[in-house]
Amino acid sequence: MGKVVNLNKFRKQKAKVEKDKRAETNRRLHGRTKAQRLLELKQQQRLDGKVEGARLSKPAEEVDS
Repeated sequence: MGKVVNLNKFRKQKAKVEKDKRAETNRRLHGRTKAQRLLELKQQQRLDGKVEGARLSKPAEEVDS
């Protein structure tokens, strides 16, 4: 006779492996470290500051108030 297999365990194990694969794929596609996010934020703030500093006149909504 063959070995008895618990189908619930097998199904749960298979689902866990698939979930881990999906998580790894998402980490590779979307994951960034905290340091990378902070670096990008600081670069964006620096760029925004340079753009605001180079304006010749204020935007219309600031002039009206």
